[in-house]
Amino acid sequence: MPILIKGKELAQELRETLGKRIEKTKSQTGSAPGLAVIQVGSDPASSIYVRNKQKACQACGIKSYGYELPEEVSQAELMELIDTLNQDAKVNGILCQLPLPDHLDEFAVTQAILPEKDVDGFHAVNIGLLSMGRDCLVPCTPAGILAMLKAYDIPLKGQRCVIIGRSNIVGKPVVQLMLKEHATVTIAHSRTRDLPGLCRNADILISAIGKARFVSPEYVKPGAVVIDVGINRDDAGKVVGDVDFTSVASIASAITPVPGGVGPMTIAMLLENTFQAYLKQNNVSEE
Repeated sequence: MPILIKGKELAQELRETLGKRIEKTKSQTGSAPGLAVIQVGSDPASSIYVRNKQKACQACGIKSYGYELPEEVSQAELMELIDTLNQDAKVNGILCQLPLPDHLDEFAVTQAILPEKDVDGFHAVNIGLLSMGRDCLVPCTPAGILAMLKAYDIPLKGQRCVIIGRSNIVGKPVVQLMLKEHATVTIAHSRTRDLPGLCRNADILISAIGKARFVSPEYVKPGAVVIDVGINRDDAGKVVGDVDFTSVASIASAITPVPGGVGPMTIAMLLENTFQAYLKQNNVSEE
C-alpha cells in the first residue's frame, strides 16, 4: 500500500500551531488578524466554502468579516466595498469567493485588492514576485501542495514533476514553487500530445484538471507520488478526484485522497497567508 498523504490531519495540526502563534503575537500588536470574505450571490458550493473558511478562522483566532452581496450587485458597488476594506486597518486579508456572476469582471476584482491583502495570491504583483522566486503571498492550493510534500519528506530536488492543468490558480503557480525547490517541471494540458506517456515520466504527478477519475494507471509510473487536486462528483453524486484512486494507489508510492487531501490544506494556507499579511502590516516578526 502507498503512503496516504493525509491533508486533513496535517491541516488540523497546522491550524492548532497557528492558533498558538497568533495568541503569542497578539501581545505585541494588541489585535488579532482579520480576514474579510466577500460572497456574491448564494451559490450552494460557494456558501459551503465560505462557511468552512469562517469556521477555520474562528478556530485559530482570526477574526472573520463576512460580506454577502446580492447576485445582481454592480461592478461599481463591489469595487467600492473592496476599496473600503483595503483602507480598513483591522482587515489584513481580503478574499472574494470565485467564481463571480458573469456580469462582473473577475480580473478587475482580484486586481483591486491591495497586493499586501491579497491572501488568495491572485494579484499580478504577487504572481510576478512568485515567478521571480521572491517573498510574496502564494496561491493557497499550490502552497498547500508544497507543504504536504515537505511534511511527508518527499524529495523534490532533481525530481521530474508533471502538472496536468495550466490554470492561474493551481497549475502555473505550482510550476514556480516546484522550480524553486529545484525540481524539473513539465506542465501538460488538454492539447498535450501523448499525455499518458508524458505523465509516466513523472516522479511526482499533480493533477488539477477537474475531470472525475481521469488519471488511470496508464498515466502513472510505478512508485510515483500522485497529488490529486480535483474535486468532482461522479454519476452517482459521490465526491471524487481527478485520479482513479483505487487503481492508481496500487502502483503509486504515495497518494492524496479525495476528499481529505489537498482541500483542507488550501484553507490552512489561507489562514497562514492571513497571518503573514497581518505580521507585515503590523511590522512584527515572530520571535
